[in-house]
Amino acid sequence: MIPFNDEELQPAVANVIEKVRPSIVYDGGDIKLLDIRNGVVYVQLQGACVGCASSGTTIKYGVERQIQMLIHPEITVINVPMGMEDKLDQMR
Repeated sequence: MIPFNDEELQPAVANVIEKVRPSIVYDGGDIKLLDIRNGVVYVQLQGACVGCASSGTTIKYGVERQIQMLIHPEITVINVPMGMEDKLDQMR
């Protein structure tokens, strides 16, 4: 069980995303933190990352792995496709 509530996770997760952002921007993309719900981090890859075959790898081995190593190993990260921002409850 994650020993933090979603509000407590917000600044730490935002900090990790800012640390990985330069490598994503370097490849022509970007990443936006949308929300945190019950220890699930919802992000949206943007720019060149949209539709990129490597976007799943970026989320799991770039963003999620860093968050798990630096904050807590049970946190998961989900990339929200464009147009699904208001349907986070359907994502998992």
